[in-house]
Parts: sequence; C-alpha cells; structure tokens
Amino acid sequence: MDKKYLSVIGVGYWGRNLVRNFSDLGVLHSICDPNADLLKQFQAEHNVAKTYSDYKELLLDPSVKAVAVATPAVLHYEITKAALLAGKDVFVEKPLALNVHEAQELIKIADERGRVLMVDHILQFHPAIIKLKELIHRGDLGKLQYIYSNRLNIGKLRSEENILWSFAPHDISVILSLVEEQPKKVDAFGEYYLQEKVYDTTMTIMSFSDRLRAHIFVSWLHPFKEQKLVVVGDKKMAVFNDTQEENKLVLYSHKVHWVHRVPVASKGEFETVVLEKKEPLKEACAHFLACVADRSQPRTDGKEALAVLKVLNQAQEKLDKGH
Repeated sequence: MDKKYLSVIGVGYWGRNLVRNFSDLGVLHSICDPNADLLKQFQAEHNVAKTYSDYKELLLDPSVKAVAVATPAVLHYEITKAALLAGKDVFVEKPLALNVHEAQELIKIADERGRVLMVDHILQFHPAIIKLKELIHRGDLGKLQYIYSNRLNIGKLRSEENILWSFAPHDISVILSLVEEQPKKVDAFGEYYLQEKVYDTTMTIMSFSDRLRAHIFVSWLHPFKEQKLVVVGDKKMAVFNDTQEENKLVLYSHKVHWVHRVPVASKGEFETVVLEKKEPLKEACAHFLACVADRSQPRTDGKEALAVLKVLNQAQEKLDKGH
C-alpha cells in the first residue's frame, strides 16, 4: 500500500481536524468538498496532491484505499455505503447513520467485503476515559450506582440535526462502554425554542440492570461550555471534566454513615488521577490506520456504533411522542 492512501470527504467544521491529523500521520492523499475555496486553502496548507468536488469521482481513484467522512450526518449512510461498495475502508464521524436499519446494512456490507468500518466516538480514545474504565474494572469505584453527563455550550447551532444527535452520541458511547450493557429502558424529554422541531435541549435517561441509571443533559443554549461526566460508585466517585486544562479526572472518597438511623455524609479527600498527554482525535485516527494495516476490528466499530444508534433512536422516539 502506498504511504499516502487516505482521503477526507468534507473539510468543513470538523473535517479540517481530520485533515490536520491524517496529514500529520503521513497518509493524507487527497481531500473532497464541494467548496472550492476550502479545497484550495487546505491543499496549500497540507501539501495535498489531489482535490475532488464530488465524492463519487474520488471513489473511482484506485490509489485511495481509505476515506474519512466528515459530512453532515444526513449524508453519512449514503457516502459510507458507496465507499464500502467501492472497496474502501471507512472512518466516519458520528452517527454512523440515522436509523438502525441503515447501520445494520453498512455493518453487513463491511463484513461481506472485508472492509474496516470505524465510527469516530472520540471520547473512547481520551486518556481520562481509558483510565476511568481501568479503575472501574479494577473495582476502585465499587458497585456503580449512578452516572450523569452534561454536555452544554452556547456554540454551533445546527438545522440539519437536533442537539440530541449533535452532542449526545459521544456520551452514550462512553456510558455504554463503562456499563458494558444496553439499557433496559430509555426515556427522553426536551424542548425547541429556535427552530421548529429541532430540539435545543434534551435530557436522556437510561435505566440498566441492578438499579443503575444514567442521564445525559445536552444543550446548545447554555451560557458557558461544560463537558462533565460523573460516575458514582459505592466506594468512590469519579469526575471527568474535559473543559479543565489540568486535573481532568478526579476521584472523591466521600462516604455515607448511618447515625441513629439517619444518613450522614462524610466528605473524604479528593485524588487527582495522572493521565497521559495525548490528543484523543489523533489517537482515534492512528487506531483506524492500525486497524487498516493489520485488518483488525476497531474499538468503535460498526457494532459499537449500532448500540449507540439504538439508544439515540429510542430517545428520539420519546421526544417525537412528547414524552
């Protein structure tokens, strides 16, 4: 395989980050986008050999062995399917597709054609999440009792997808990974204020076995940026705060004692967990390239993406019913 064999389809808001990382990793062959000005800009910045305005033309290029798809979510299924059928390995931004049937079809095509299919659930490659999973498996937190996640910002507003589909997939992916099971029940509620039927804020509640629950609060109508995950165990509590420059993962040893049949909280010392200094997106991109090289299944493969999509679809159904 030639050293430069990957093309990025879509070089806008997030695609430019993929261009930078795959260029740094030495595999960027070409870029594709209908915006001629963007193509010219990134071709000059990253010394890209070829550019395409139409992804269908790109897929005919035999020197392109893999593609990274960073288009609007509504196009993910169409482009990923075409790329797999053209014999390309595919790295696609979340979500894999907009419904379970489409995702299952993509997984089937990838399996039948022997293609690598990976979804960029970027938090799975964050050093804090990797360490948190290790602590949970080791039993440091004890029995998991409750998980909650806040992903809030006054940021990029979208019209082609609501806040649930824009913000929540990463948190759903992480929570499913930590719990290692699908929820038995999914509830969701929210509201839209700016655009009809495009939810600006949602709360998704997942109920698992053994009374474990988790909720995900997402909004793009928030006065400041917050990306926080709290995992409550019966031994320790963990807080992952991704907006912090340092001390992103902290453990708290709070206890609850019963005094004369009354619960009394006793605050313990907090412990900062030392983490490796790694960029999650670059780690995800490197992981994809390693899977392409040795033909192995990615950590966030089509099946993992399907599990996330099932929760998204269940939550959307509850929103549509005005739950």
